[in-house]
Amino acid sequence: MRRLALSLILPLAMTTSPGRAQTAPETARSAPMALPSPRTVPQARDIAWTGGTMRLDVDASDTTQRIIRVKQTIPIGAAGPLTLLFPQWLPGNHAPRGQIEKLAGLTFEADGTAIDWERDPLDVYAFHLSVPPGTKAVTATFQFLAPTAGNQGRIVLTDRLMNLQWQSVSLYPAGFYTRRLPIQANVTLPDGWTAAGALKGTQSGNVVSYEETDYDTLIDSPLFAGQHARRVELGHAVALNIFADNPDELQASPTQLDLHRKLVDEAVALFGARHFDRYEFLFAISDSLGGIGLEHHRSSENGVGRGYFTKWTEALGNRDLLAHEFVHSWNGKFRRPELLWTPDFATPMQDNLLWLYEGQTQFWGYVLSARAGLLSKAETLDALAAIAARLDNVKGRQWRPLEDTTHDPIIAARRPKAWPSWQRSEEYYNEGLLIWLEADGIIRSQTNGTSGLDDFASTFFGMKDGDWGVLTYGRQDIVTALESIVSHDWDGFLRERVDRTSKEAPKGGFALGGYRLVYGPTPNSSIRTAETKSKYVDQSYGPGLIATADGNVTAVIWDSPAFKAGMAVGNRIIAINGEEFSTDLLRSAIGATAEKRTPLSFIVKQDRQYRTITLDYSGGLRYPRLEKTGEGKTSLDRLLESRTGTAPVS
Repeated sequence: MRRLALSLILPLAMTTSPGRAQTAPETARSAPMALPSPRTVPQARDIAWTGGTMRLDVDASDTTQRIIRVKQTIPIGAAGPLTLLFPQWLPGNHAPRGQIEKLAGLTFEADGTAIDWERDPLDVYAFHLSVPPGTKAVTATFQFLAPTAGNQGRIVLTDRLMNLQWQSVSLYPAGFYTRRLPIQANVTLPDGWTAAGALKGTQSGNVVSYEETDYDTLIDSPLFAGQHARRVELGHAVALNIFADNPDELQASPTQLDLHRKLVDEAVALFGARHFDRYEFLFAISDSLGGIGLEHHRSSENGVGRGYFTKWTEALGNRDLLAHEFVHSWNGKFRRPELLWTPDFATPMQDNLLWLYEGQTQFWGYVLSARAGLLSKAETLDALAAIAARLDNVKGRQWRPLEDTTHDPIIAARRPKAWPSWQRSEEYYNEGLLIWLEADGIIRSQTNGTSGLDDFASTFFGMKDGDWGVLTYGRQDIVTALESIVSHDWDGFLRERVDRTSKEAPKGGFALGGYRLVYGPTPNSSIRTAETKSKYVDQSYGPGLIATADGNVTAVIWDSPAFKAGMAVGNRIIAINGEEFSTDLLRSAIGATAEKRTPLSFIVKQDRQYRTITLDYSGGLRYPRLEKTGEGKTSLDRLLESRTGTAPVS
């Protein structure tokens, strides 16, 4: 409650003395001293857990209220202090993404007797207990409150599908490398459901019991489950596990499945080794389960909207997803940056080398999709053109180097931004792709086409066939591997593109590959598919804005004509040149500026205010595409060709 100052209530005569001016007494400002912050959570050590194998029982059968109930039994080797951790720093997320806020109802018992616990004030993912003498096991019970609406987080459980991630339903003892903690997990599914994952399990009724493993491997082995499922063997000990809202979405044609088989063939041919005993694509086709693309060593979590198989041409933007996540088994899981690998899930990750981890994975995701026929060569070139054009619009590169964007998963936590073209985002993905495309062009140019980035892939990632451990690397290891393929100033190449600011995206790979980025009034296949599916007009390459079918402005490019006119994300366009807004009108009005140099007049609504904006622009509709500059087959054409001796099916 707000309290009025006394001087505002008392009569003036009571606040002053006649004939004397009042001065405030001089008082010293209190100045506390900082208290020390001792480390209260044991640091991970590479020693064995002596308590025995933990048992984890997860009841995920409640599809209505979506309350996942957990009981975890932790055998105890000795009495005394025990700190249990909820996973915080999650591999593949590159940031502290553990959903601690969804843990509820936490209790502990020692052989049936309740134990008090205390949350660590400096590390809220840590719970401190004192284990009584003679205790054989501590039992933790709690609930993971899965989102029931999209504003609570990604939907992971519906009435027909589930994506269970073990890090959300388990604890682990602090002070140990997680690979030294043995655990055996069991999950209760809704009646009639089946599950798939990298761990071997036996299903009896609606309970699946998994083989004993270590905690690190458990976290790396999520499961998908559902009412409607289909399993397809793809060869090379790889399987595609399809889950869907309805059985119609499972009906892939033989040709479509052959494309996915060829993807696996091309990946194995590229790397020359497999870093898994078996690999499980976990693939959900759903408009209710949250979308995802997350890598694991022997599996990946993949979620797309309905129509992946049944509306194949409309699913163009999703067709590189499986390739990207599959490549991560080699790049990101087997080979991992030395400071991104951590011994447990409490140690902070350092993301500096994500331009290789994610950037080259993005590169190979598109290349392998083209080689397999999941994307045609023309569709791949269109996607590359759209990527380069969008990155050229990122004015934030003038102040923020690419290296700094590797910290964005931690800085921004993937929250929406008002001015992403100035702030920059996680551009190590696509800008990394362009860097590695240029590296491929350099290698091909200097070796007369006898070598390319394929040689780096087989050298750097394709060693130790069958090893699904982790082999770490640093930046110098990347440079050394490149140097072993062809002599070049690779250290300077990376410093220029990764560490320094720039005026435009690195497009040297196009020039070396026999193409150039140009603009015209017609959208290419990549942009046309995205505009049609999401119902918007993307003129970020022209006047500098994107607007949806209802007129909402979802992007404004920094320093573009739209920016200079005063537009901002969140504006709603009501009318253009006095006519009610529609996407067709927006296209035609912008297109007409190429011939008639008359500024456009927009009526926009911002909050409750209406205003008129004059857009001074005369460039017409602008969409990017790649135009060939050389004759015959170029090095970029060759990069996208199959390596398995057969032409793509599509």
